[in-house]
Amino acid sequence: MILNQLFTNQRTGQNAATLASRTDFQRDFDRIIFSAAFRRLQNKTQVFPLPGSVFVHNRLTHSLEVSSVGRSLGSAVGDFIFNNYKNDLDENARNFYQYNLHNVIAAACLCHDVGNPAFGHSGEDAIASYFEKNEKDLKQKFTEKEWADLVNFEGNANAMRVLTHQQNGKDEGGTQLTFTTLASIAKYPCESIAKKKGVIHRKKFGFFQNEKDTFLEIAKSVNLIQESEKPTIFKRHPFVWLVEAADDICYNIIDMEDAHRLGIVSTSDCENLFFDLIKSENQNTKRVEDKLVILTNANERISYLRAKVINALINKSLELYQTNFSKILDGNLNKALLDIYKSENKSLQEIESFSIEKIYNHKNVIEIENAGYNVMYELLNHFIPPILTKNSERKSYDKMALKLLPKQFLYENGTDYQKVLGVIDFVSGMTDNFATDLYRKIKGIDIGMTM
Repeated sequence: MILNQLFTNQRTGQNAATLASRTDFQRDFDRIIFSAAFRRLQNKTQVFPLPGSVFVHNRLTHSLEVSSVGRSLGSAVGDFIFNNYKNDLDENARNFYQYNLHNVIAAACLCHDVGNPAFGHSGEDAIASYFEKNEKDLKQKFTEKEWADLVNFEGNANAMRVLTHQQNGKDEGGTQLTFTTLASIAKYPCESIAKKKGVIHRKKFGFFQNEKDTFLEIAKSVNLIQESEKPTIFKRHPFVWLVEAADDICYNIIDMEDAHRLGIVSTSDCENLFFDLIKSENQNTKRVEDKLVILTNANERISYLRAKVINALINKSLELYQTNFSKILDGNLNKALLDIYKSENKSLQEIESFSIEKIYNHKNVIEIENAGYNVMYELLNHFIPPILTKNSERKSYDKMALKLLPKQFLYENGTDYQKVLGVIDFVSGMTDNFATDLYRKIKGIDIGMTM
């Protein structure tokens, strides 16, 4: 039975299992919480610039909330599998689905954004654009597949690298997570040359060539269905759908709450959109209306409605997961759970349309995306030409630039591809503030010693 083969406690780094009061999958969660890559998310933009007086979500708070939703989804699906397929499960699988699936989904949700650069999606665009705009000088230095990785730079693939890659002077296996948790974040389990619009598991890509062998090992250990060997394409792991649903639920709803706190969206608009969605699910609206009579604080009213909406979307996602479970196991579902729901629910469609018009195209959001793009592009332009110049041919300014690269990101004995990935590791790992400060210093805007 395939359900017995979807998980393993094997982890990167090949470390032997140790006796502990925590399960292997609980340890994944804890390792992520204490990792530097996760901490840095506290100063990475989610959607809005990070203002001082009004606290909105950053990548870290977003990830924590996604993890909370993911835990709920994982717990309910674990019960569903245990209760409906008990006779097909071996003892180890019964224990996993009853007591550990929710830990896997929570951990995967927690680290799903660790590969995202500063400044949101504009940071990703800047990295990809750097190579596109310098194709004439750079393309010949890389293989076709390596070049595809660079011009299609993708936060999901970068997350796999952040979590598994051994940096100079550091331990083998990166964060040393279980293959189960790693497989659960692989929304696009294919290599970059296999990208294809309109195909859900190939919309983007999930690993760089440098981590391909690691990903193949992960895929084998959790029995991913292979669609193609050349190019390498797998179907999604069944747990991915839950991680994706948790993320979709949070950003669809919580961005609206942030926009309300910042005064971008009126209380009445936000209330009406949330209430319509609650009403569309035939929930007890009388109880909601009675609660709103008590709540006179605008932010508290929106927070209450947000919680009710998230609960409704969790229940709907569970329903859709269970309804489509056979397709999910076979790798034949071709639409995200929340997208399925969106296609049949006008209220959720209206929330998305409103968000695109009023939130994602707001002046402040566009300004930070433009600024972030330029910062990230210029940082790459400062480091990549020197790292690709032969050591014997480097000028003094090349050497000075490379002195700013921490040693764990320098792969002087590697290929050009590995050297460039080291630079990308450094730049993509920066927080918004660190990237901006370094940009201002190397451009001569800020001169002087700061600690």
